[in-house]
Amino acid sequence: MTTRPRTAFIEHVNLSVSDPARSAALMIALFGWHIRWQGTAADGGHTIHVGSDTAYLALYQAANTDHTPLVHSKGQPLNHVGIQVDDLTAVDAACRTAGLVPFGHDDYEPGRRFYMVDFDGIEFEIVSYA
Repeated sequence: MTTRPRTAFIEHVNLSVSDPARSAALMIALFGWHIRWQGTAADGGHTIHVGSDTAYLALYQAANTDHTPLVHSKGQPLNHVGIQVDDLTAVDAACRTAGLVPFGHDDYEPGRRFYMVDFDGIEFEIVSYA
């Protein structure tokens, strides 16, 4: 009997942010995503799920957060979140409009990319294979 390989994909990533509404608005502006759900988290915090119909970012704020930036060392434990887009130039422009500074622009196989750091210091790699 042969077993069929299973297909796995990332369904969501949960990120701690200082202001879920602000972070969700940024993701909507950059990627054209939508809010899938929002509400109270199990511990009294607040979460907004923003993404596509198949995957999303859970933007979580603990109940005791006072809207000050969270402090995380780079790479402890997350280096960056990779987001694939069709139009890299348009997302770069949207980052700049939001007041963010794209950096590390590069073009090597298998695609073009740049990086940006959001309002909470979370790094995103924006990549296009178009």
